[in-house]
Amino acid sequence: MILLQIATDAATATEPVVSESLSVIDLAVKGGFMMVPIALAWVIAIYLFVERYLTINKANQDPDPFINKIKSLVQKGDINGAKMLCTQTDSPIARMIEKGVTRIGSPLKNIEASIENIAKIELFKLEKNLPTLATISGAAPMMGFLGTVMGMVEAFISISQEEGSVSPKLLSSGIYTAMITTVAGLIVGIMAYLAYNFLVSKVQKVVHKMEYTSIDFIDLLQEPR
Repeated sequence: MILLQIATDAATATEPVVSESLSVIDLAVKGGFMMVPIALAWVIAIYLFVERYLTINKANQDPDPFINKIKSLVQKGDINGAKMLCTQTDSPIARMIEKGVTRIGSPLKNIEASIENIAKIELFKLEKNLPTLATISGAAPMMGFLGTVMGMVEAFISISQEEGSVSPKLLSSGIYTAMITTVAGLIVGIMAYLAYNFLVSKVQKVVHKMEYTSIDFIDLLQEPR
């Protein structure tokens, strides 16, 4: 009997413990309807990041080869050639210098003002939709917290309707279901925040190149001929 009991205990101890595993989709479904706006915000954030990254990265070109050609053409007096080069170059710096080239012969202050105005327009284009990405970084966690609060309310309502003692399984399942939206909202918010700051740093690099190029062009106009 003792040997039989030991064998039974050993067999029981070696039995695998079956635990319920949930996929990401299952967790998202358990999060409730607040997962829909969070998922929508995630899709929008991805689209805005990819679109802005491609646009800003295209604008973030080395301006030295372009400005060197402009200098050579202007020094030769080939203003039409300089205008054509600016037209053929698709970049904020080229459009900014093009306005300056078309104003050659005007007072220097007018040229500077026209270049500055074009620079402001180009900066506005580069920063397009970045405020939306920043809004998502702040709104997504708030939506997650709202979903959690709503889920906790539903969980406590279910607990109050239970007769007798409340099982720990019912309590824990209601709480973890409510916490899913918080996790999702924080993930979306953090990723959108990092993407926003990354794009802002890229825009600042472009702005620095625009300022450097405009100063270089104005210095070119001030050189004696």
